[in-house]
Amino acid sequence: MTSSDHTRRIGQSKLGLGLFPALVQLTLKGEDESFLDSAMKTISDELKASSVSLMQGVKGQWRTLASTGKSKQAQPPTELLSETLDAESTCTAGTWSAIPLNRPNRAGEVLAINSPKPISEEELDSVTAALDLANIGHQARINTARRSAQLEAILEVTALWNQSRQTDELLIQIAEASTRLLGAERATIFLPDASGESLIGKPALGVEDGMLRIPAGAGVVGKVMESGQPIRVDEDISDEQQQINREVDEKLGFQTTTLLCVPMINSQQQTIGAFEVINRLTGNFTQADQDALVELAHHASVAIENTLHVEHLVTTKTKVADEAAGDVALIGKCPEIEKLKQTIGRVADTELSILITGENGTGKEIVAQLVHYLSSRRGEVMVAVNCAAISETLLESELFGHEKGAFTDAHQAREGKFELADGGTLFLDEIGDMSLGGQAKLLRVLEEKVVVRVGGSATIPTSARVVAATNQNLGELVRDKKFREDLFFRLNVVTIELPPLRTRGDDVILLAEHFLTGFCKKARREPPTISASAKKRLLGHRWPGNVRELRNMMERIAYLSEGNTVSIEDLAFVDAPAPKESAIELNLTLSDATQQFQVEYIQRQIDSTNGNMTDAAANMGLHRSNLYRKMKQLGMSADDG
Repeated sequence: MTSSDHTRRIGQSKLGLGLFPALVQLTLKGEDESFLDSAMKTISDELKASSVSLMQGVKGQWRTLASTGKSKQAQPPTELLSETLDAESTCTAGTWSAIPLNRPNRAGEVLAINSPKPISEEELDSVTAALDLANIGHQARINTARRSAQLEAILEVTALWNQSRQTDELLIQIAEASTRLLGAERATIFLPDASGESLIGKPALGVEDGMLRIPAGAGVVGKVMESGQPIRVDEDISDEQQQINREVDEKLGFQTTTLLCVPMINSQQQTIGAFEVINRLTGNFTQADQDALVELAHHASVAIENTLHVEHLVTTKTKVADEAAGDVALIGKCPEIEKLKQTIGRVADTELSILITGENGTGKEIVAQLVHYLSSRRGEVMVAVNCAAISETLLESELFGHEKGAFTDAHQAREGKFELADGGTLFLDEIGDMSLGGQAKLLRVLEEKVVVRVGGSATIPTSARVVAATNQNLGELVRDKKFREDLFFRLNVVTIELPPLRTRGDDVILLAEHFLTGFCKKARREPPTISASAKKRLLGHRWPGNVRELRNMMERIAYLSEGNTVSIEDLAFVDAPAPKESAIELNLTLSDATQQFQVEYIQRQIDSTNGNMTDAAANMGLHRSNLYRKMKQLGMSADDG
């Protein structure tokens, strides 16, 4: 059923007109579980039902995916649920109504509603249609964010695998990467031994020599090797159905509750092993987890099949880099942007240091990504560090790494961002907020091309290219002795200044249409046309949040607007409110009155600078990091937008 079909169904009932906006608000927040719980409550409130449950039939058993109301104590009749799935249509039993759902990759789902008053077929249609549409937008957002994070993570881990020359070291790196990406407790890679009668699992925590040996064909791993198909085991499936080899659990003194195992297939389409992750930290493994592990298993198979795997991984990394680079574009045709594009094209594939300047939200990180992807380093990783978000005490460890025991929480050695970005690009955002001590250490690394981990003495070479960015005037900071002059000249070989959106003329419309088209594609709807009056209003706005503000507005319109045209009423501008007169009550203690004054004063300073935290801090004679700390002490939101 298409989105237009859903919309027609919703529009046929008054219930649908109220339910869909309420559900679609949920698409912008939360993971799948919290979204579904909130959706159940919304449906229950709209229908005035006693309870609403989303149930799923798994291997003959029913489990509750989300519920609200009394259904947490009284489950829907299983006979009704089974009858609904078999009939593939709505069924009723007493006060219960059950509707079969068809969510992508979520077979066997039924929405069960317990209501003392009869629910019409029209109301049930509106409920399912609204839930489907809201879920489409929610899943599109979740899947896009997850895919983007996976691409970046795979590019990073394959860069690390490319440095491995020992199989055991490689297996450990692969296992650590999979547990981190999938949020699992353990991971093991099983490969056949020379005889083919046993499977060797590495790394195996809790086993002598870190190696686990099991009979070929045993348990879930054996079945995956034989069938060449992935297997997932959920925590609420009975032991008889799980097929987990409990002898291994007993040997390890470990309890397996959830499990995901996929085959490892080589370039000749032969199954060479099995990749297993155990005990998801939150809930059961999902289809998205399975897809990610299959992709990781593919990369791991290439690396394991050939110890000299550089050629294979270079091809894979290039493909991932091309896919990531395809999502990066500098949209605009105004003279400043055209000149900026030419400058990026000239300096990207050089080793020149680049300093990117511009207001918040103008797209400094996009420019840094373009520099990276247009250079010969595009196949390597790009690592971004927000210098303003890291305290002075942790910045050195974050950039240069630390050795085990270097400080209280250093339980193991850790690579710094310079090491991770070796051969690639290190993007240092908000460089103006770095402390003078951190600036001195950064300058030494840039000059000597080596890092020394905190608590260590060995020098580690690094060839990372540094691209820095700031929304501050570094020249003024140098004059005020807040930024080192030698570091300023070291970073400022080439300056790329991004113009604010309010000075870019018709680029506002180009960007609006670009963002609107992209978000509408994710929302599975045709992009609406921007009316002439809306375009005029867009061009007249001053855009204090620049491109970021415009992007957020187009995202709201893509998911929440109706019709084929964007009118001026659809434009929800976020303007700073006018400052309020202070009204501190006289019955407060001096301490409470002082705190209230500080909150009001800081908020007015932030409002007066259109949310520019750096300018607000400067106006109050503070460093930006000190302003964040003070706001946290006062219980204020420290989000700078």
